[in-house]
Amino acid sequence: MRTAIGAHTGPWTIEDVEALEDHGNHTRYEILFPGILTVSPAPGTVVHQRASRNLANLLQTAATSVGASVEVLAAVNVEIPGGLLTTPDIVVVDGEYSDSNPPRCQPEMVLAVVEIVALNSRSQDRVIKPRLYASAGIASYWRLELEKTLRLIVSELRRGQYVHTLTAPAGERAEIERPFPVVVDPADLVRQRRP
Repeated sequence: MRTAIGAHTGPWTIEDVEALEDHGNHTRYEILFPGILTVSPAPGTVVHQRASRNLANLLQTAATSVGASVEVLAAVNVEIPGGLLTTPDIVVVDGEYSDSNPPRCQPEMVLAVVEIVALNSRSQDRVIKPRLYASAGIASYWRLELEKTLRLIVSELRRGQYVHTLTAPAGERAEIERPFPVVVDPADLVRQRRP
């Protein structure tokens, strides 16, 4: 049964979030702190959406070219131990697992997450979500910064924390090895594709 936010009482659970009415407005509902619902508007800028689509396409093409059995998905829920739920901009997930059409992705099936920093998500994408993803054991965390200085920051999980392994500024091609080899120039991600 679908419920409305105002009709809910008590701490929020993942099941409560999944039972919310879908109004088709792409609002993100997450549980970033135990029992607390976090509501964020959908990333609204054209550049954010373009970068997300271009990066997801680039990742899927790179994965396919090396025969990696993965699927690159946009805005799917990832369960974090402790009853938490996040919705990364992009998720690289085990391909066989994604074929099972899970209601949410389990962190052990997620090879990498990507967040594209938006004006309304800075603290979440730079501080809160990396801690959650690290605690869940997700091996790679990428953060695409669109403000001021366009750049891609790639981090790998080491001893329970993310360590920056690469910062790729706009205009420079960066070679990234994990979760599979891919070459990216952040400037290409925000350019409109024209025929």
